[in-house]
Amino acid sequence: MGVIGRQPAAIPISFDDIQANTGASKVASGTTAQRPGTPTTDMIRKNTTTGYLEYYDPTSGQWIGIGAFSANGGNTTIDSGGYRYHTFTSSGTFQVVSGAKTVDYLVVAGGGGGGKRHAGGGGAGGVVSGSIAAAAQSYAVVIGAGGAKDTSLVQTDLPGVSGSNSTVFGITAIGGGGGGANGQDGLNGGSGGGDGERTNNTPGGLGTSGQGNNGGGSASSYGGGAGGGGAGAVGGYGNGNGTPGNGGVGTSAFSAWGAVTSTGDNIGGTRYYAGGGGGGGYLTTVSSSGGYGGGGYHPAGDNSQGTDGAANTGGGGGGGGQTANGSVGGSGGSGIVIIRYPI
Repeated sequence: MGVIGRQPAAIPISFDDIQANTGASKVASGTTAQRPGTPTTDMIRKNTTTGYLEYYDPTSGQWIGIGAFSANGGNTTIDSGGYRYHTFTSSGTFQVVSGAKTVDYLVVAGGGGGGKRHAGGGGAGGVVSGSIAAAAQSYAVVIGAGGAKDTSLVQTDLPGVSGSNSTVFGITAIGGGGGGANGQDGLNGGSGGGDGERTNNTPGGLGTSGQGNNGGGSASSYGGGAGGGGAGAVGGYGNGNGTPGNGGVGTSAFSAWGAVTSTGDNIGGTRYYAGGGGGGGYLTTVSSSGGYGGGGYHPAGDNSQGTDGAANTGGGGGGGGQTANGSVGGSGGSGIVIIRYPI
């Protein structure tokens, strides 16, 4: 007879016993919000929110659902509002580890650089968005660079350099067109570059349908350079008396994405991408404005250089002014890719 109250000694369980056992073992379960605050390697649990068994992967720092959609990549990854956002500010790889899911994407190309001397502002990088089914494989992400500026102080009429394309999932956003210099048209692109000082009133560089808008034109001799096109509007026209045109406004359609990822040009709490660069002035004290969305501008005064478009906005660079020192246009801002999906 055993001693009353004493529990039987634990019997070691062998691998053969586990194989022969037709029952089940119980694992911890809880919602996504109830995950351990300081998870460690090899933790496993049932997520009652997603319905999947999940384990903690210390390499990625994520809980991975077994059989569920799992992906990594990007310069930053953040969860907010029921979505996971992967933000690429430089080229990389979006890696789907397991599963398949429809993901949303925002692709912004690099902005065009401002032209040199009496010049137009650079056009914004093209903007493409949509949804696509992503399965387990690697997807290359290319972030387009902004058009580089000519830093020499030689007084030469040079158009701005167009921005580079951004790509993901085989989808391409076209780089912004460079701004035209004195007597030149702006270049075509995602959004077109603004014209340099000209006597005609034709539009500037052409934007790509569905991605951006045209650059502005220059209305008269001794007029200012025109503004580059933005994702939301055409560039402003240059006018007589050397008054430059403003850059076209960018798009605020993805302001909520920008707030979550801390990207985009924050204007009073609304976030914009892909603004056009402002045109360069000629014999004037009037400045131009870059379009909301990171567009560079041209400060007042002959000797003022165009400012650069903001990084990772696709903003165009500001146009260059009149004299040798002020003739330098700003460089375009680099592009960005954001991918999100429900979690």
